Amino acid sequence: MIICQCAVVSDDDVVRAVDAGASNLAYVCQMTGAGQDCGSCVFSVRRVICQHEGTQRDTFLEVEGAAS
Repeated sequence: MIICQCAVVSDDDVVRAVDAGASNLAYVCQMTGAGQDCGSCVFSVRRVICQHEGTQRDTFLEVEGAAS
């Protein structure tokens, strides 16, 4: 789904940026081009980052729990 209309950035683009090492909102926006024009998408970009980080953390905890 497109979350930044100005730069045509999708939620998948944001996830790929996080997976590539973007560690904060500013870095994700710099890597993807999101939020550089009008800025109305930054809340959506942040939501995708938080959801993706939560998914990664939940997966890690499941694996860690299974290993113990």
